[in-house]
Amino acid sequence: MLKDRNITLTVPAMPEYVDLVRLTLYGIASKMKFTFEDIEDMKVAVSEACNNAVLHAYDKDDGTIEVRFAFVKDELSITVRDYGSSFTIEENKETPAMHGKSIDEIQSGGLGLYLMQALMDRVEVEHGGGTAVTLTKKRQRTEEPA
Repeated sequence: MLKDRNITLTVPAMPEYVDLVRLTLYGIASKMKFTFEDIEDMKVAVSEACNNAVLHAYDKDDGTIEVRFAFVKDELSITVRDYGSSFTIEENKETPAMHGKSIDEIQSGGLGLYLMQALMDRVEVEHGGGTAVTLTKKRQRTEEPA
């Protein structure tokens, strides 16, 4: 049914549109018969990628986020692309440790990439004319009764 097809969604880089991306992901992943837990993990990961684009890619509210859903067999890849200013992973390695700090001393951000990596099977980040984060999840095979 959904073999070797792609869907691309372009939304304004504004927080209120992240829910639209999550709803689209839910519909696609449900049709692919991903488990509820996997769908929830993907929704958190794609939200992190979209939030990074909303918060960091553009100086003004005039940018867009392009989200491409590519599915082949038992694998769904979601690419979140912006065309704003980019970052490098090396910059993120300077994130200070949180151990021994009070809740007031901990800054938000900086953990999104690690969270995406924990929730997805593969995470790839590309730079050049913006940032593209590709999140890939393999569908778990369920055993059919004999």
